[in-house]
Amino acid sequence: MKLIHLSDLHLGKRVNEFSMIEDQKYILDEILRIIDKEEPDGILLAGDLYDRPVPSAEAVQLFDSFLTRLAKRKLPVYAIGGNHDSAERIAFGAHIMSSSGICMSPVYDGKTAKYCLMDSYGEVWIHLLPFIRPSVVRHALSGEESAEEIRTYQEAVQAAVEHMEIEKDKRNVLVAHQFAVGAVSCDSEEITVGGIDQIEVSVFSDFDYVALGHIHSSQNVGSPKIRYCGTPLKYSFSESGQQKSVTVVELLEKGNLEVREIPLKPLRDMRKLKGTYMEITSLSNYQDTNTEDYVQITLTDEEDIVDGMQKLRTIYPNLMRLEYDNRRTRENQEITGTEAVKKKSELEYFEEFFELQNNQPMNEEQRKFSEDLIRKILEVNL
Repeated sequence: MKLIHLSDLHLGKRVNEFSMIEDQKYILDEILRIIDKEEPDGILLAGDLYDRPVPSAEAVQLFDSFLTRLAKRKLPVYAIGGNHDSAERIAFGAHIMSSSGICMSPVYDGKTAKYCLMDSYGEVWIHLLPFIRPSVVRHALSGEESAEEIRTYQEAVQAAVEHMEIEKDKRNVLVAHQFAVGAVSCDSEEITVGGIDQIEVSVFSDFDYVALGHIHSSQNVGSPKIRYCGTPLKYSFSESGQQKSVTVVELLEKGNLEVREIPLKPLRDMRKLKGTYMEITSLSNYQDTNTEDYVQITLTDEEDIVDGMQKLRTIYPNLMRLEYDNRRTRENQEITGTEAVKKKSELEYFEEFFELQNNQPMNEEQRKFSEDLIRKILEVNL
């Protein structure tokens, strides 16, 4: 059984105010060419199909065209909504589309959809688990005694998996969109304070392959059978050194799995350039490169270049960001926001703020009150 694993299309995304629609249309055409060459038995779309819950008309038209072309190839598609998607919009028309082999995840109601594929080794069950929050699972399982105890993402996903109908002697594939502990993230992803949305991969132990979405870098988590395929395009300069790809999964007999990557070549790459203004604008520096690429330029001149952005765009029309690395900027204090977000909880942030405001740390009673209040606020938002 050969499957193509895709995720995080983020159709309609803008990067530094540049629309990525043209690039996304191009890369979907490239993906279709790979699909035609590989001749898979099915396509897995692991969430964040759109970049926002209410996508633009262009994004909807592009996704409609992609699904239509897959349906014409008689290829079954198994798609779920991610945290950027509206679960209701992804589920709209699911019953009608399923007759054409386009299987969209329904809104989570305590049950998950599953579909069967057959090959020479027997059955392969595809399970669809859209992005879920603890509040969604609590509501869906409200008739059960333990439902109100679901407070964390780990507990929510664990409960959802426990309610799945899994035949463990068969081969089972899960399509999901969650943040697994140990995954390496990029700047283009949403980071949750304190890492409260992270889950342990042990929750997926009953599956033969877990097609994950949410993390933008292709990577295995814990084992080759639990994998993020990453985005088909670069959406931040922290990804400039990555090679984007399509993940091909081949399930043989139960317990035997092969995973490989097929590189994707974008319409425009995303690159970082660094040097003096004279070096960056030298013909020898750019004549053999694609000057239409999206670039971040860091100038090392001690003096700022007057109208530097406009001047550089005569050579690099898709210059997204201009920075300086010189004596002045190196003296500025850097704020490592991403690292702080990963390492500190909401309570730790508030304790620091309290101490700055009051010139003394919280006492135990104040700390307990703040902790209870933060927990209540998080429960409302989860």
